Amino acid sequence: MASCLYRRGCHVLTTSFKSNRSIVSSRVLAPSSAIVCNRRNLSVHEYISYGLLEKAGIPTPKAEVAKTPQQAYEIAKSLGAEDVVVKAQVLAGGRGKGTFESGLKGGVKLAFSPEEVKDLATQMIGKKLITKQTGEGGRICSSVLIVERMYSRREYYFAITMDRKHKGPVLIGSSQGGVNIEEVAAENPEAIVSQPIDILEGVQRPQAESLAKRMGFPEKCISQAADCFIKLYNLFIERDCTMVEINPLTEDNNGNVLCMDAKINFDDNAAYRQEDIHSMRDRTQEDPREVQAAEYDLNYIGLDGDIGCLVNGAGLAMATMDIIKLHGGSPANFLDVGGGATAEQVKYAFKLITSDPKVNAILVNIFGGIMRCDIIAQGIISAASELDLTVPIVVRLQGTQVEDAKALIAASKLRILACDHLDEAAKMVVRLSTIVGLAKDVDVNVNFQLPI
Repeated sequence: MASCLYRRGCHVLTTSFKSNRSIVSSRVLAPSSAIVCNRRNLSVHEYISYGLLEKAGIPTPKAEVAKTPQQAYEIAKSLGAEDVVVKAQVLAGGRGKGTFESGLKGGVKLAFSPEEVKDLATQMIGKKLITKQTGEGGRICSSVLIVERMYSRREYYFAITMDRKHKGPVLIGSSQGGVNIEEVAAENPEAIVSQPIDILEGVQRPQAESLAKRMGFPEKCISQAADCFIKLYNLFIERDCTMVEINPLTEDNNGNVLCMDAKINFDDNAAYRQEDIHSMRDRTQEDPREVQAAEYDLNYIGLDGDIGCLVNGAGLAMATMDIIKLHGGSPANFLDVGGGATAEQVKYAFKLITSDPKVNAILVNIFGGIMRCDIIAQGIISAASELDLTVPIVVRLQGTQVEDAKALIAASKLRILACDHLDEAAKMVVRLSTIVGLAKDVDVNVNFQLPI
């Protein structure tokens, strides 16, 4: 039931130390010239998040992870609970409403005996789970979390993330937990409350208690909820998290406050000091193209369209995708080569884009500031020559060394279509993609021959 509130952010320099009062954290934003945008934020499986919560003294149900159906059976017996919940360990939201390729409906199932746990684990482990976030390909489930069943009186939502508006961490809470928080935000935004935190001071007790009251916790649970918020915040700071999300945070039938489901993301820029956590990255849950792109310091995210995009800068990449959509096209990817790409990186970027069989045309949109246009041109020429590209390439270059770049493309004698204006380039690539797509639909073999 977890969702991803935090997608991208900027690198923050951090030093932390402990005092008698609390964990004090001093964070200083790097100068603008030194800010480095995160490529991605490490997401770990729920059972790892549970372990971190337990170490931090945060109350959770009893739970153990199983890699095989037999292990699941033995864990169910050892927990000593009459009923347990079997939770597929897949890094995607919407597990409860997903479907396994085995035919099993739902990735979070209630079981009433160890034998039933084993049967469910057999249908989950080694199978792909398809949810609204995974796409049709689904994601492999390699383990299941066996959790004692708890009886909730009320369910709440709680999260911590970094907020640009307040220039620091913010606590987010809602009385409507256990559901899709994006839907709550859209349909009833008044149900979501927040508390900005001064990163130098940390969470103060009155702030935590005030948030618990605004979230609707009964008087007898406010102290427990505040304790939970403070410990979660300390975990957020100590572990260089970009997001901690608990959905649901519950009050059980005995009046105890428990974290029932946890999603934690970590800043990749802090991997060098959080090696234990980053060593647990599960690359089977990631798009192989994104993993390969990271090895070349490229920011790549696969999408469902048919127009490949190669752009420098995340903002320009988003604008490029928007203008493609404006003219009736659909981007096949987000690909930011950054400000210091080499010709070799550009060539590999083309290799990534063309590895997607849906791509019918490619739009290159470069605004040369730090990134020199002639370097991009060299990469384009190298890619077109060595990769035997047959899809149309539309290039829009502006900025540093742009005339040199145009000269290189002209001298290459390759059929690369150049445009000076983004709007013109977007219209052209949409038309070309449409033509290639129509030809594919009627099984006509269309080759866009680059050499003249």
